Amino acid sequence: MRHPSSTTIAAMVLAAQTAASAAWSAPATSDEKREFQLQDTHTAKGAHGATASKIAPTKTEAAMRLFVVDKDKGPVKGVVIFLTGPDKKKHYTDPTDSEGYAEVLVPVGQTYDVTYLSLGRREIAATVPVADEPSQSVKLTLRYKRELAQQPFILAGVNFDTAKATIRPESFPHLDLVVEFMVHKKDARIEISGHTDNVGNAKANKTLSEKRAQACRNYVVSKGIDKKRLDAIGFGDERPVAPNDTDEGRQKNRRIEAKEL
Repeated sequence: MRHPSSTTIAAMVLAAQTAASAAWSAPATSDEKREFQLQDTHTAKGAHGATASKIAPTKTEAAMRLFVVDKDKGPVKGVVIFLTGPDKKKHYTDPTDSEGYAEVLVPVGQTYDVTYLSLGRREIAATVPVADEPSQSVKLTLRYKRELAQQPFILAGVNFDTAKATIRPESFPHLDLVVEFMVHKKDARIEISGHTDNVGNAKANKTLSEKRAQACRNYVVSKGIDKKRLDAIGFGDERPVAPNDTDEGRQKNRRIEAKEL
């Protein structure tokens, strides 16, 4: 017998990452697709984390109850999840609690992409259909790659005028990903770092990289984020990610990175 008001999904997050794009998703493998199958359960309605649930399903909204776990270390605290419907509207959870639990209400009758909020990565962890029925509680268990989240992220698409710290307008949507992260993960602190190739004077390159990192920090602060939550630092050519003996390599080394502290 089907129980549409109590549904559970097991989903495995995709582990891939790319430094060439600031926002991307990849298709699931055949094994991962099997993980996303809906299963009947009686436990979704009463699911909660370290404290009692603060939401209840209604005629028009389903209660999404999410558990985030690391396969080796158990529940993952401090992860924000958002669900995106066909209208592109995002519905955000608060950060997961000590039980790895978070929750959010979403309109019924839509299919949602479930994504971890990050500084730039946008891998879709699961795609979840929510039936057009009242009083639904949907429970999801999501596997999490903790080591991936802790890596510095290259903000591809953040560009500057040549030899200056003036941010080009096409960079703003990429920096807005950092703003989004800081808005919804209110306790987070991040470091923005600037990097250059090894062409020219090393001291001048380090100064330029610091000014560029500071310009990015100023942009994020201009969107209402407390400046105390952001550090800006310049490394110049000290931390290359590619050889500096080709144009392609030098291009990769001229970059802005962000990481959570």
